[in-house]
Amino acid sequence: MKPLIGIYEKALPSKLDWSNRLDLAADLGFDFVEISIDESKERLARLNWSAAQRNDLKRAAEKAKIPVLDLCLSAHRKYALGSADENIRGEALNIFHKAIDFAADIGIRIIQLAGYYVYYEPEDEHSIDRYRAGLESGLAYAERMGVMLALENVDGNHVNSIHRAIKFVEEFNSPWFQLYPDIGNLTEQGLNVSEELEIGKGHIVAVHVKDVKKGEVRRIPFGEGLVDFVTAFKKLKTMDFKGPVLIEMWNDDSPESTSIVSKSLEFVKEKMRLGGFLD
Repeated sequence: MKPLIGIYEKALPSKLDWSNRLDLAADLGFDFVEISIDESKERLARLNWSAAQRNDLKRAAEKAKIPVLDLCLSAHRKYALGSADENIRGEALNIFHKAIDFAADIGIRIIQLAGYYVYYEPEDEHSIDRYRAGLESGLAYAERMGVMLALENVDGNHVNSIHRAIKFVEEFNSPWFQLYPDIGNLTEQGLNVSEELEIGKGHIVAVHVKDVKKGEVRRIPFGEGLVDFVTAFKKLKTMDFKGPVLIEMWNDDSPESTSIVSKSLEFVKEKMRLGGFLD
């Protein structure tokens, strides 16, 4: 069975409306799109869309025959669940609940959560406890709404590995809280990707793929970084993983972005074939 391969919204031209963005993703050969709710006013505003605006996105996806399958909730970098500021934590939970409602309304199946306790403020001895409490609060609402939460390992010193992420999964012990490994971030941290993926076996709902260099986890062209994609896909094959694979990249409105995205898809497909993950 052919795996679903998706593309991050930010890899596509930002000037496009959702109808044209989804059409382009489908024309390029992708199976789904990941939408972003980041800290920008424009993308945060999506959480306040009317029912009509949400229906417009659903109709655009139906017309293009390509779903918005998951949501990258990176707004929690600015509005950190682990913040020492009670007001910031309150806004973080407000965003969390609105994102869950948004996902439920659109039909998004997975919300990807970043493993940063805090991002723009110093970490203290209670950051992880506040972060854990925020995750737990969001999870209670996600369970009620039937929306999957999945924790991504990140760069830095917080949830930077699967062996750290799995501790939250085991603690919460909920089918609605699982893992969304990023093999680029694992590589950048100098970890053994195969061993880390094995730790998450049975709890991985989707996988992020990107290339990285040491200290650089964004905007590295595929094939110019450190990631051993073939070995990673071989491991996923032996684990009998059949979930979605998301190509994470950024276009920054380059005039060549469409061509670069197309070439990146072919690059990843070739690595999948070499790893036995794509027949």
